[in-house]
Amino acid sequence: MSTVSRKKAIITGGTRGIGKAIVKELASPNENGIIFSDIAFIYGSCDECAEEIIKTVGSSDANVFAFKADVSSYSDAQSIVEKAVSKLGGVDILVNNAGITRDNLLLRMSEEEFDAVIRVNLKSVFNYTKAVLKHMIQQKYGRIINIASVVGLIGNAGQANYAASKAGIIGFTKATAREVASRGITVNAVAPGFIETDMTSKLNEKQRETLLSNIPLKRLGTPEDVAKTVKFLSSNQASYITGQVIAVDGGMTM
Repeated sequence: MSTVSRKKAIITGGTRGIGKAIVKELASPNENGIIFSDIAFIYGSCDECAEEIIKTVGSSDANVFAFKADVSSYSDAQSIVEKAVSKLGGVDILVNNAGITRDNLLLRMSEEEFDAVIRVNLKSVFNYTKAVLKHMIQQKYGRIINIASVVGLIGNAGQANYAASKAGIIGFTKATAREVASRGITVNAVAPGFIETDMTSKLNEKQRETLLSNIPLKRLGTPEDVAKTVKFLSSNQASYITGQVIAVDGGMTM
């Protein structure tokens, strides 16, 4: 484990929605005013988004670095992680957040729509977890948090590809947690429910009312709700939690 208070984190999919909130949360001070983590985040396309995050988050005294890469590429992951570790001076935390949707009913879903979601959502988790493990095993410390979804727990019509990818993440989390627990590394998953993002902002009033009727807390979650859970699982306070799936869903799947 790093002997300094400030952790070192790598986050995939860090420029929008939940990923952006996680970058900001992990780079913010904790209760005693110490910056929780320096950050290296990976993004796929929006250069302006990455620059804005570096400008706003990095100015709060955290070191924030951005790397552009195809998260579904194994070779890219190996290269990017080594560059990130060099910039950060190590790695204590990995947050696998990158994800896409290609929604369609199964009878209409193309092979490309299925494969693309599996590559980005699930294979990226394999790529980056494997790339950081050698560093975490060597230091006998690590926190890996995978962003799944309640859809991976209960399914959703029109999202067979997305549900399969997120259910795969849950299985991957539990298997990997068993493999590395003896090395001081915890592996957990966070399963967000319906969160206020660009995706849910497109819902009409009737669709929103239908969603809220299935959520006991009667509101959509925020990216910050998820980010704070990730921060907790990244901390030493969660040192006895591993192989778990934490649903941040307002009670929808209880």
